Amino acid sequence: MEFGGEIDGQINTMLEYLATLGVAVLSNIALAALILIVGLYMAGFVSRRVRKWAVDHPKIDTTLAVFFASMVRYLIIAVVIIAVLTRFGVETTSLVAALGAMTLAVGLALQGTLSNVAAGVMIVFFRPYKIGDFVDIGGAAGTVRDITLFYTELNTPDNRQVIVPNAQSWGRVIINFSGYSTRRVDFTFSASYDSDIEKVRSTIRRVLEDDERVLPMPEVVVEVAAHGASSIDYTARAWVNSADYWPYFWEKTRLMKLAFDAEGIEIPYPHQVHIKKEG
Repeated sequence: MEFGGEIDGQINTMLEYLATLGVAVLSNIALAALILIVGLYMAGFVSRRVRKWAVDHPKIDTTLAVFFASMVRYLIIAVVIIAVLTRFGVETTSLVAALGAMTLAVGLALQGTLSNVAAGVMIVFFRPYKIGDFVDIGGAAGTVRDITLFYTELNTPDNRQVIVPNAQSWGRVIINFSGYSTRRVDFTFSASYDSDIEKVRSTIRRVLEDDERVLPMPEVVVEVAAHGASSIDYTARAWVNSADYWPYFWEKTRLMKLAFDAEGIEIPYPHQVHIKKEG
């Protein structure tokens, strides 16, 4: 009887220990989950607040604001992960050593990803483009919508999303159409050989200059470019603000046809002659 009672006591002690251990484990899991949820929420919240504050600050560029907000978010997430692991008994010193080894292993495995981060830093500080610029990166053209640690997001004129890894952005030719405040608009017009050259030139100049968007300097240039097979080709150049480039180009292309018609200037087009031989 005493032996049986001793066994019952040991079983009860073990059950109490398991119950206590289970409560402790469940408590740690629940607390870790709570830390994770709150931490991820705070990472997003603080990142948005930092971004809004930096964007509203007159001395901070929007591109830098977005980049710093992204860095703050990832930093908070890293702290949250360390806090969660600490709840499960992982010591900070051991965790730092493990993270060091893990960083080395991940760095070797994800060289492309780390190169994107390095390229993102280079883009932010050397600023070949910024948010809002219209760029062409290796054949992908669009307006820069976002610059993160890993990629650049472009919005194409037909409203498509293009994601360009930062390593490819930094390592390829970048054409920034918004890099300067003014742009030159180039036109090519054709008139028949029977049209008076000076009349054609003066008509083109008048149409191009009759617009408040055209800049007085550099002056509008209109010159004979080539003697074609059925026409004389004229090159015209005018300078406008970058934002006015396409509206000016489209409108002047339309108005030039109307002006040529009003002045009796013929715009030639290819003719085909069919010769039929009767046998």
